[in-house]
Amino acid sequence: MEIAGRDSVAAAVKSVEEEAFTDLLPTYVYTGTEHGPWASVHQAVERLAGRLPEVRIHNLVVLGSPGFWQAMCGRFISALISRYGFYTPCVGCHLYLHSVRIPLALTLGKVPIISGERERHNGAIKLNQISPALDVYQSIAKDFGVHLLLPVRHITKGDRIADILGFEWHQGKEQLGCVLSGNYRRLDGSIEHTARQVPIYLEEFARPCAKQIIESYTAGLIPNHLEIAAQVLSA
Repeated sequence: MEIAGRDSVAAAVKSVEEEAFTDLLPTYVYTGTEHGPWASVHQAVERLAGRLPEVRIHNLVVLGSPGFWQAMCGRFISALISRYGFYTPCVGCHLYLHSVRIPLALTLGKVPIISGERERHNGAIKLNQISPALDVYQSIAKDFGVHLLLPVRHITKGDRIADILGFEWHQGKEQLGCVLSGNYRRLDGSIEHTARQVPIYLEEFARPCAKQIIESYTAGLIPNHLEIAAQVLSA
C-alpha cells in the first residue's frame, strides 16, 4: 500500500473494510523533490496501525529509482513541450510512483496496490488525478496482472476522508511536500492545461515509457531509462 499522506491512509482503511485484508505493507516511493520532516512518513504508518489494530502492519519499505524519475519527468522537458504544447512533472511522477511498486507487487505474488488518488479535493482539480490519468495508472498495473485499488477515488469531500480516518488530520498537512507543487497553475490558481492534452501525453509517451522500464525490471535487468524514453519520443 501507498504511504504518502492523509488520503493514502484513508484508502488503506477503506480497503480493509471492503476487502477484509489481514496484512498491509506500507511502501514509500521517493522522487527527490520532497521536503519536510521524514518522521511524518513513520507517523503516518503509526496512525494506520493505531486505526487498524486487528491488521498486521508490516515494516515500512522505501522504494525509488532516480533514473526512472529522470527519464519520465526531468530529462526531456523541452521535447515534451515541443510535442504536446505543455509540460508538468506531476502526471508522469504519479505514474512513476505506481509503476515502481509493480515489481514488488509481482514479487509478493501479484498482491494489489492501494493508493489514495482522488478525482476531486473539495472541488479542486489536480491534473495528476483527473479521471483519464487514474485510468492509465490502473491499466498499466493491469498489464502486469496487478490490481491498483483506488478506494477513495470518487470521494470528493475532505469531511468524508476524516470520517474514514476517525481522527483529525488536515488535508495537505503533516506530510512531506513537493518543491514542484502547483507548477501547472496560473497565478490566480487556475489550471492552464486542458484535460485533452493529458491523455495524449500519457498514451504516446508516459505509459509506453513506464511499461518498457517495468518490463526490464521484471525480467531481472537494469534498464537504460533515458534510452528507453528517447526511443519512445522518437517513435
